[in-house]
Amino acid sequence: MSAALLALADGRVFRGAACGATGETHGEVVFNTAMTGYQEILTDPSYRGQIVCMTYPLIGNYGINPEDVESRRPWVNGFVVKEACAYPSNWRGRMRLEDYMKEQGIVGIQGIDTRALTRHLRDHGAQEGIISTLELDPAGLAERARALPGLIGRDLVTEVTVTEPHGWSEGAWDRQRGYVEPPAARFKVVAYDSGIKRNILRQLASMGCDVEVVPAQTPAAAILERRPDGVFLSNGPGDPEAVPYLIESVRGLIGKAPIFGICLGNQILGLAFGGATYKLKFGHHGANHPVRDLLTGRVEITSQNHGFAVDPRSVARFGLEETHVDLNDGTSEGMQHRELPIFSVQYHPEASPGPHDAHYLFHRFIEMMETNRCPNT
Repeated sequence: MSAALLALADGRVFRGAACGATGETHGEVVFNTAMTGYQEILTDPSYRGQIVCMTYPLIGNYGINPEDVESRRPWVNGFVVKEACAYPSNWRGRMRLEDYMKEQGIVGIQGIDTRALTRHLRDHGAQEGIISTLELDPAGLAERARALPGLIGRDLVTEVTVTEPHGWSEGAWDRQRGYVEPPAARFKVVAYDSGIKRNILRQLASMGCDVEVVPAQTPAAAILERRPDGVFLSNGPGDPEAVPYLIESVRGLIGKAPIFGICLGNQILGLAFGGATYKLKFGHHGANHPVRDLLTGRVEITSQNHGFAVDPRSVARFGLEETHVDLNDGTSEGMQHRELPIFSVQYHPEASPGPHDAHYLFHRFIEMMETNRCPNT
């Protein structure tokens, strides 16, 4: 194995071995606490602009398969693992993690103390970093990392969104048949693609939604011309305040159709109402985050991936009330409008990867569209 370095903007350097493609990459370094789901993480557009460190020490033990991708290509800027499994074993696996990373041009590093890196990020915050197999001068790499732009103010949605509208016809996964054909559609849903994950689309289709995916730049008027039963606001990368065109479009849809938002969609919705967002110290990335539903008192174990959050106090005067809260740090994890058919969550109920505790939210969206449907549709 060739040598590799990971240098952080604050000067901390980790020495290891190359994993995946050789070369150099940079991005905001964050940690993910999930034990599985590395393939979904690699292909989640929300990780655009970030280098992901997996806290679980053995990654790649069930290999890579063509079914568990969450978008048309990998988006993660870099990947950090303690050990990339060289001999995966799973009936669905088709190739090794490291071979996949080489094939897709993902630069990574293994053999470092990922626990030490995680503790450092937890104590000092997520920050810019560089992985390199080319330049092995620690001081030089750290100096270059310090000069990198952070995520604040950067519109990364334009890099991951589709360029043309398209439909979706794939349903949920079945062990015997793979992804199956969804049932006949009962609702027309327009989904903004800010980096939408495929399993969100599968969940909507499986519940009887005819889904049309549109670019993030689509204006509100073009959405309303389609006469949807509901509008979905997707997850995505970067700073929500750096996406003013989407904020303006969502503002034009408020009160015109039922709206359901996930992750970035939650933040965009808050901003569209006139609220505020802020950046978290190291974000929430993992499949084991406890969240309390304030409406029922029920605690859910959730999958999360966000570095920004909505300030619930900033949206309260606009009719939005907090519905979910993170039990680790008190961060707002969901909200709903007191009168309008609008709600959103900061976490990922599509469970890819992650638990299924929050799947009921898709049922809530269906019920909302049913209740607010025009009689002649």
